[in-house]
Amino acid sequence: MCMADKFPQSLPEFQKMFPDDAACAKYLEAIRWRDGFQCPKCNATAEPFRFEARPGVLRCRGCKRDVALTAGTVMERTHTPLSTWFWAAFLVASLTPGMSAVQLQRQLGLTRYETAFQILHKLRSCMATTSVRIGYTSGVTHVEVDETWIGGRTRGKGRGVHDQALVIAAVEVRQRKEKRLPVDGEHDKRKPRRGGRYAGRLRMAVLPDRTAKSVCGFVVDQVDPACEMVVTDAHQGYASLASRGYQHLAVAERGEPQVAEDYLPIVHLIFSNLKSWINGVHHGVSPDHLQAYLNEFVFRFNRRFYPFNSFRSLLGLSVDTESPTYAELYDGDWIHPGTTGGSDG
Repeated sequence: MCMADKFPQSLPEFQKMFPDDAACAKYLEAIRWRDGFQCPKCNATAEPFRFEARPGVLRCRGCKRDVALTAGTVMERTHTPLSTWFWAAFLVASLTPGMSAVQLQRQLGLTRYETAFQILHKLRSCMATTSVRIGYTSGVTHVEVDETWIGGRTRGKGRGVHDQALVIAAVEVRQRKEKRLPVDGEHDKRKPRRGGRYAGRLRMAVLPDRTAKSVCGFVVDQVDPACEMVVTDAHQGYASLASRGYQHLAVAERGEPQVAEDYLPIVHLIFSNLKSWINGVHHGVSPDHLQAYLNEFVFRFNRRFYPFNSFRSLLGLSVDTESPTYAELYDGDWIHPGTTGGSDG
């Protein structure tokens, strides 16, 4: 097995695989050059020179050029040790609720909050890098699509709710196989929750408004027309989905909870989990960075059955990914990429 295909299954395994910066550099090299080192300047494939004091730098034997292992990755020109980056990637990818910047700072012993904040946002920039649409794979019965508002009361702006952001989601719905457990010699006929339906792959994005251009544009970008059915509420913005090649079912909820539970239970459950995660782990997020947090939520959700694989995926995705600088994050110049959930492996 190639070293790049290995990944730690537990905290002790992680400590054994990555005891120092040299081990992290070796793993990163295996990810960047799966078939062996190749100089990006002269294409030489000979074994490069290595430096014990600089594990993150290789020197080509042909052109004698130094090649940084972090070049072209989210770690490019970083002054933070590679082991710190690997710890951050492991904690973010493997822990179910993820981590806030304050928690990461404490766990890794970082002196500055800004360092933890930037590391997390650089990793989040790796979590939305594919254009694969959902809904076309076998086992998917239909796709639920709905919107929600994220935000709450804002201090100093009077009564009511301010600074809310509109978030849209599309989620595959799959059907569990019926299981009959023997009870006293007979079959157990207890009804499974939500009729045995469960979530497949997820997509989320921040929308500027609820117009047909915005909501249908999201569906077209993220949901394959080959899916069996797209289920939405009766909002008129979705009315043109049928003319765009989708089998569309519009459900008029009219404020009745049971209708929502029957037709849109999965996407509503996801919205509830999203809001609990934002308020519980991060205690609220800025609207400017909301898309980045959606990317993280989707990335982790799509890998919830294989959480430790997320670490390997995240490091692999971090190669050839454009990421924000500290100044861009704080000045608001960086535009977070729209989520497509990353590769769902």
